[in-house]
Amino acid sequence: MGDGERPGSMRRADFLKAAGAVGLAGLVVPATAGAAAATVRQPAETGWTPRTPPLTTPWTADVTAHSAHPEYPRPQLTRPRWANLNGVWQFAAASPGDAPPVGRDLAERILVPYPVESALSGIMRHEPHMFYRRRFVVPRGWAIGRTHRLLLHLDAVDYAATVWVNGTKAGTHRGGYDRCTLDVTDALTAAGEQELIVGVADPTEDGVQPLGKQRNAAFGPHDQVLYYTPASGIWQTVWLEPVPVAHIRRLDLTPDLDDRALRVTAVVGRPGVTVRATARIGGRTVGSVTGPADRELRLPVREVRPWTPEDPFLYALDVEITGGDRVASYFGMRSVAVREVRGVPHLVLNGRFRFQLSTLQQGFWPDGIYTPATDAAAIFDIAQNKRLGFTTIRKHVKVESDRWYYHADRIGQLVWQDMPSTATGTQPPDVTTPKDPPEEGKREFEAELRRIVDRLRSHPSIVMWIPFNEGWGEYDIARIADLVKAWDPGRVVNEMSGADTAKLDAGGGEVLDYHNIGFSPPGPVPSTADGRAAVIGEFGAYGLTVDGHVWDPGHTTSPAMVPDAATLNGTYVAIMGEIARYAREEGLSAANYNLFEDVEHQVNGLFTYDRKVCKVDAARVRAANRAVIEGARP
Repeated sequence: MGDGERPGSMRRADFLKAAGAVGLAGLVVPATAGAAAATVRQPAETGWTPRTPPLTTPWTADVTAHSAHPEYPRPQLTRPRWANLNGVWQFAAASPGDAPPVGRDLAERILVPYPVESALSGIMRHEPHMFYRRRFVVPRGWAIGRTHRLLLHLDAVDYAATVWVNGTKAGTHRGGYDRCTLDVTDALTAAGEQELIVGVADPTEDGVQPLGKQRNAAFGPHDQVLYYTPASGIWQTVWLEPVPVAHIRRLDLTPDLDDRALRVTAVVGRPGVTVRATARIGGRTVGSVTGPADRELRLPVREVRPWTPEDPFLYALDVEITGGDRVASYFGMRSVAVREVRGVPHLVLNGRFRFQLSTLQQGFWPDGIYTPATDAAAIFDIAQNKRLGFTTIRKHVKVESDRWYYHADRIGQLVWQDMPSTATGTQPPDVTTPKDPPEEGKREFEAELRRIVDRLRSHPSIVMWIPFNEGWGEYDIARIADLVKAWDPGRVVNEMSGADTAKLDAGGGEVLDYHNIGFSPPGPVPSTADGRAAVIGEFGAYGLTVDGHVWDPGHTTSPAMVPDAATLNGTYVAIMGEIARYAREEGLSAANYNLFEDVEHQVNGLFTYDRKVCKVDAARVRAANRAVIEGARP
């Protein structure tokens, strides 16, 4: 798109159709499992009405009571039978200590999985305590209680969830960014409709938990530019799944390019279980291995085709265990590391240095806040990033759904994954005075960080973990970096993005990352003298307001405002010339432009917040980006 070009529905459909074909060679698309869910008819609530958001996106109108994220939610571990519980639920605000409303209808209606503050939820207000309620049925063919157990998955609930089934407490979960899975078999009644209640407590900034940039303060003064509307309650898919008593809980998939093999661990948690894993290309077997569950197995891959952003090739993987459980998955063969290139440490992909040029994506939406209106909306951000010539996305202090990473895997974008920061300890505007979070906050942070790493470790697109950003909530930086590296040795750890912003370099990790925002040259480049790779974790932030596409008219801001699209384009091209020089002459490995999309009051995105306007000339940006990447090749 050129300056100010607005994507119409036909252009969007054509683009998404093309994007959906990228990177699927040899892969049986896991989303096809969604056909089975459609046969499971579930009781339906009525009475939901969406609110009107400050801005709509091209996908807002696609959301209906019966179309709330119907896709299979966990593409790297699929089974053919499942039931989607997204849709209209009963809803009520609550107070601490309230008893669950067992057997009692609630007054309001909410569309799951959109957070309570969002317009698409139908509520569009903040509630620190709330109850959700709905009915569901269990198909007889699932043989629950005989050969199978019933799992309830809540893919993300912010923050603390308590679940009751038929009045029986089924379990609890703390953590807004990882899946809650509960075995609810023993709480089911013999037949007929079952009652599901989810109670949620979300203290937002009054708690010690990881929350990223969510703040209740965003509802207040217009100067809250660093913080955005919170996303409380259920904000990812809720679903049911029948599994055998012995079943695969998680697949850990680690490619080993040097050994031409995939390291496979099927996490089962039961002794005496045998695993067989088979890798395929288009139905043709290219490797298999048999061995015990809960132990790393070497699966040789006879035909190695390295995964790259240009060729995001994915293999199909079938895994089965004794007891009858069988799942489908996929993997990519790639390696990432920091190695010396021409005597300077660099980030390398598949053993070769390639400049990683990225945008900062915060994953907020004006209609769904934390939840994109549709799967197509999530695809848009990834695919447009690639179309503009970027190879990488920095996913900023937020964790997305499994499907988002699946799309990054198949479309071909590297991902730097931030850990959501806490609202405790060191905080803006004073990030240069260290202040430890409370001990409870440290425990929450590390526990959720570990679960996030475990959940996402098998995605080939993710190449870097970033535990801290600009000192926000930081503590024990080197120790945390070592922890993450021990959990996942096959990825690079960037211990803190924006070490210069916090005037704090505690060592540790494998990357030294500076933030250089504004009009001046985007340097300096961090030193590589201690063996760490040098990256510029944020630069740019050129703001341009586009009338009719602003969250809060009259209250927009950016670190560096420009008067018009022509100035934005010229400034972008010039600054990329500086980045190219840093890559050629000063050993820079990567750079991340701030931002991909406007977010609420911030207008320094390449796209407006509603994703309806691309502010830059796509051809010029793509050419400038290509010059950086090609010019940095050794």
